[in-house]
Amino acid sequence: MSDGGNQAAPAPATAASPTPAAPRSELALRVVSALVMAGAALGTAWAGGWVFGLFWTLAAILALREWLTLIGLEGGRRQISWLLGSLGIAYAGLLAEASAAADPRAWSVVGLAAGAVALSAPGGRRLWSLAGVAVCAVVAVVPIDLRGHPAHALVAVLWLFCVVWGSDIAAYFAGRALGGPKLWPRVSPKKTWSGAIGGLVGGTACAVALVMAADAGGHGWYHGLPLVALTLVASVVSILGDLAESALKRAFAVKDSSSLIPGHGGVLDRLDSFWAVCVLIGLIVYVFGGPR
Repeated sequence: MSDGGNQAAPAPATAASPTPAAPRSELALRVVSALVMAGAALGTAWAGGWVFGLFWTLAAILALREWLTLIGLEGGRRQISWLLGSLGIAYAGLLAEASAAADPRAWSVVGLAAGAVALSAPGGRRLWSLAGVAVCAVVAVVPIDLRGHPAHALVAVLWLFCVVWGSDIAAYFAGRALGGPKLWPRVSPKKTWSGAIGGLVGGTACAVALVMAADAGGHGWYHGLPLVALTLVASVVSILGDLAESALKRAFAVKDSSSLIPGHGGVLDRLDSFWAVCVLIGLIVYVFGGPR
C-alpha cells in the first residue's frame, strides 16, 4: 500500500503483478453481470403476465435512451424524444399484454410515437431517431406477444433466449479457441469466421434441445427439420444483429452504448442480437400465425 519512494528494487515485481489479474477480474465481472441478467430474464419469463411485460418494456425504454444518445441527440431535445418514444413503447407494451394475440393497435401506437420522435429530432437525425423507436419497440412488443400467445407462450420465449445466448456464448469461445480469418474486420475486428460457425452450431443445438425437451414434457410446440431450419436462420440473424449494432457504433465513433451494465456496456449492447431475432420471429407470428 506504500508509495515506495525509496524502495526501487521491488518495484518491477509490484508493477508486473496486476497484469494477469486484470483480464480475470474483467471476465469475472462479465460473468456475474451475465448471470444476473439471465436470471432476471428467465425469472420474469417464468412468471409471465405484467411482470414479464414490465421487464421488457423497461429494457426497451432504457435502450431507446442509449440509442438517442449514441446518434448524437443532447439536452432537452434528447429528453423530449425519449419521453415521446417511451410513452409510445409503454402504451404498445400495455396493448400487447392485454391481448392474447398480436394486437395491430400496438404497432400503430409505435408508428405514431416514431413519427413524433422523428419530427422532434434535428434534420440529420430524423431517420435514425425513427429507427431507434422501431428497434426498441420490437424488443418490448414481440416478447410480450410471444409470452401471451396461447400456442407459443413460455417455450417460444425460451427458444428465443437459447438462440441468442447460445449463439453468443458459442461464438465467443469458438472464436477465442480457434481464431482464424476475421468475419468483417472493418466493422468488428475481433469476430472471426470460426466464431460465427461455432455460434451457429451452439445456438442451434441449444434451442433445438430446449424444444425437444419441452416436447418430451408434453408441451408440444414445433419439431423436426422445420425447427432446425428456423433455428439456423434465427442464429444467422442473431449474428447479423450483432454486426449491425457494431456498424452503428462505428458510424458514430462510439465504443459502447453506455456503461450501465458492468463488463457489458449498455442495454442496447446486450439486445442487438435479441432485437434481430425478435424481428424474424415476430414476422412469422404476425404474418403466418407462428410455427405449427
